Amino acid sequence: MDAANHLVAARRARWAVAALFLGNGFMVGSWAPHIPLLVGRLEISAGVLGILIFFFGVGALVSMPFAGWLMSRFGQKPVLRFFALMQGLGLLLVELSPAVPVAALAMAFFGASIGCTDVAMNASTVTVERQLGKAVMSSMHGFWSLGGFAGGALGGLLIKTVGVLPHAVIVAVLVVGVGFLIRPLFIETDEKAAATAGNATRSSGFPRQPILYILGLLALFCFVSEGVVLDWAALYLTRELGSDVAVAGLAYAFFAGAMALMRFAGDGVRNRFGAVPTMRASALVAGLAMLAASLAPMPWLVIAAFAVCGLGVANTVPIIFSAAGNQPGVSSAAGMSVATTMGYAGILLAPGSIGFVGDHVGFAPVFAAMAALLFVVFLASPLTRSADSDHGGAGH
Repeated sequence: MDAANHLVAARRARWAVAALFLGNGFMVGSWAPHIPLLVGRLEISAGVLGILIFFFGVGALVSMPFAGWLMSRFGQKPVLRFFALMQGLGLLLVELSPAVPVAALAMAFFGASIGCTDVAMNASTVTVERQLGKAVMSSMHGFWSLGGFAGGALGGLLIKTVGVLPHAVIVAVLVVGVGFLIRPLFIETDEKAAATAGNATRSSGFPRQPILYILGLLALFCFVSEGVVLDWAALYLTRELGSDVAVAGLAYAFFAGAMALMRFAGDGVRNRFGAVPTMRASALVAGLAMLAASLAPMPWLVIAAFAVCGLGVANTVPIIFSAAGNQPGVSSAAGMSVATTMGYAGILLAPGSIGFVGDHVGFAPVFAAMAALLFVVFLASPLTRSADSDHGGAGH
């Protein structure tokens, strides 16, 4: 295949992977309105529901390194094709579960399918970036945010209109259908390089480069900061600043909306200025805005601060993922599995502990602590220079 055909294939693959990000986000967003309804259907307490959600998280975290191994062993394309279809079945299996033990297994499968797809599509994005010679990771995460918004916004309406199980069937058909249509458009990494990376991965079990685990820790810091706004911003505004529920709900909405917009703009910024300067500015803005949210005395000032924080934090994880996927001496799949597993561990582990701390000392100190984590990411920004290594960014 000549250079022109390679470029055409890479452009097609870019939109195929974007559709996969959109579908993955749509699936996660569609799950959100099912959560309270599961309590009534299975006649369980909130505590049991928490255990089921924990199974989802464990399924995702345990499976993510396995997805990296599969891609190093068999290549990206077949693994991506498989999980593009499998992710569509998770929600349906949960809704078909007749009892708690079966639901726990279904939740673990659901989490595993979402987690493995996440690793595969991020690793494939690194491959597309190499083929195109420019950054596209931020816009991919923008499509995920857009899918999550669509899934959440349409989910409640469809459940009210057609019912819970029919909604799960519709979601499964849409996601599996899109996955089937885009399967021919995925591209593969160089077979010799993939085989070499696969041998290294099998012999060592996990990558040995310390920087991968540092990048994973930075991803965790960014994900925890994002998750804290999702889980606790509304409670902070109502409990500590006296806001009503309608206004408090705008905190995450403005944060998420700003984050989605900046993710679509982020690739242009990164291609213009390079990964390290973009990362440095993003983390600094996010940290300062998070600190402002912890200090602001009025609800609308807090909401504005969270919106600015969303603009800052938007491109941090995409750049970290690109850096992990471009580390020399390790396959992009293996590097991505480390970064995604450690990053998403923050979403699983943080909510309970942060809620406990917030109950005892208030949430203003919690948001100040998140600002400190983002300042650490700012200081560590030079570690993301490898994000530009395969498309000649200015960050070198």
